[in-house]
Amino acid sequence: MKHVLAIDIGGTKLAAGVVAQDGTIVSKGRVPTDVPKGPEQAIERLNALCRQLMAQAGNPEIAVIGIGCGGPLDPRTGVTLTPPNLPGWEDFPVVARVEKGLGKKAFIDNDANAAVLGEHLFGAGRGYQHLVYLTVSTGVGGGVILDGRLYQGMNGNAAELGHLSMSYDGWPCPCGSKGCIEAFCSGTNIARRARLTASPRLLELAGSREAITTEHVVAAVREGDAAARKVWDDTLEVLGAGVASMINAFNPQRVIIGGGVASVGPLFLEPVARIGLARAMKPLAKGVDVVPAALGDQVGVMGAAAVAFSHL
Repeated sequence: MKHVLAIDIGGTKLAAGVVAQDGTIVSKGRVPTDVPKGPEQAIERLNALCRQLMAQAGNPEIAVIGIGCGGPLDPRTGVTLTPPNLPGWEDFPVVARVEKGLGKKAFIDNDANAAVLGEHLFGAGRGYQHLVYLTVSTGVGGGVILDGRLYQGMNGNAAELGHLSMSYDGWPCPCGSKGCIEAFCSGTNIARRARLTASPRLLELAGSREAITTEHVVAAVREGDAAARKVWDDTLEVLGAGVASMINAFNPQRVIIGGGVASVGPLFLEPVARIGLARAMKPLAKGVDVVPAALGDQVGVMGAAAVAFSHL
């Protein structure tokens, strides 16, 4: 059975694992990214972690290395471009540094593309040829499988679904545009909007206006708080409309939704699915499933493993 080394590079942690072809994680671990110390030191710590994990796994023959990393990046050259969660990593040759440190061929893709590959190979997308994957967390990202293959676009950065514009003159987004899904529906921006109209119950749950998080909004919604419910319902309407646009654009068999915000369960998924399917064109919505992601907090490593296996 072939084994790969899977690496997940994020703004707070560097995770890695040795993964077998059947999806078994043989060994895994993580270290802090420690962004202020810069990418060179981060890659040194990452390579050391990988050597340790390969030893723990019994030093199996590693066929190839797969890397998932916050974008934007260039998967062809293996260089990160301007990743907002990794300041100081601009134009940094991640793949070259990993290959030099570990002596194996490596491939990279952005974390959302890695996630859709992971769900397609090991999770909720297994057996489907046409998939849209959406992750709703600190930001909103996406990936698309068409005809059984990852759709990458002209330069490898296709399917930035969180930056579909839902309002031409809407909410400012860090990407430089306005009205993006991410600017309204990410966990960061759900909390931001809740702080503007915080109810007494939200303030009580959080302790202060500045401390309000999406988790506090969800807790208040479950208690029937009207102000929290308005923030939540508006979020679901915008995200549902975005899902409808994705269905109209890509004609998928299945839409998979993951990420921290989606992990609250039916309170989130059921209305997003209902709104999305109702607003999509009827011939395209027919037969589409909107389902939760299956890989949970293993999606980073499993997605990176899928990047590796896709190159074998």
